Amino acid sequence: MKVFARVRRPKKTRANILVRYGWKVTLLLLLAAGAFAIFLFYGTWAQTFDMKNVGEMPERSTVYDVDGKIYSRLAGANRLKVSLSEVSPEFIAAVLAREDARFYDHKGIDWRGILRALVRDITSRSAKEGASSITQQLARNSLPLGGRTLNRKILEAMVALRIERQFTKQQILELYINRIYFGTGCYGVETASQAYFGKNASKLNLSEAALLAGLIRSPNRFSPLRNPEGAAKQRDAVLDRMVTLKKITSSQAEQAKKTKIVTLHDARPGGTKFRAGRAREATHENRASIEFSSSTQSGLQTA
Repeated sequence: MKVFARVRRPKKTRANILVRYGWKVTLLLLLAAGAFAIFLFYGTWAQTFDMKNVGEMPERSTVYDVDGKIYSRLAGANRLKVSLSEVSPEFIAAVLAREDARFYDHKGIDWRGILRALVRDITSRSAKEGASSITQQLARNSLPLGGRTLNRKILEAMVALRIERQFTKQQILELYINRIYFGTGCYGVETASQAYFGKNASKLNLSEAALLAGLIRSPNRFSPLRNPEGAAKQRDAVLDRMVTLKKITSSQAEQAKKTKIVTLHDARPGGTKFRAGRAREATHENRASIEFSSSTQSGLQTA
């Protein structure tokens, strides 16, 4: 009898294993099926967006005088597009450090960054840590994906995967720095550089580059024209991040932090007066349109 008992025990053990782990396996299969269904649904939805819209960015029409000099710019998006080669390397390093340090390592979604942001949000009991990659930001700033909801975030991620397949990393980064909003009606780094500092984006120094990179998350709140102290804190945070990532040395960061923020209030593209606020900008646009209409007989041309 003892022999038979010993033979039967393994059968009972196998049955217990099936009962104990069978529901867990079933649950895992159901979760996997659900995840696949979500991926399929949002992936299909992401396919409905035209990727051509990602690369299309409206600019103002430029009015030149008979000598070929810029006379004014007509109504339209306040943006001057530039290539990556026309932007300061310090700004490129600053924006990558600030917004997406692993930009060249992921395929549109930085899962490590999402996990890190989630942990920080939980430990700080807030939702201040951003987790969107540069590609995801480009997606939501280029296409009508909806509001700030979980539904939109999933769709944004799926569209980001499409963008990564459609464009190279360099193209994505170039589109991003030209599309992003920097406050005070300025779209793109070139326009922001000229508006705030009166210089081309290629001539930005480390302090200025870090300041502009620090504006991206909340451009109106940290505008150096309205809140220079807040802008300085954001600049310093970007510089510290660059030191952590070993993009610059501690001495370079300290020197940049000591640099006084000097913004340009009276110069913008076209030689017209620059002032903070969309109302005055709209006034300028209307005046430029009127001037152009009344001056066409003087040999002005647009481009």
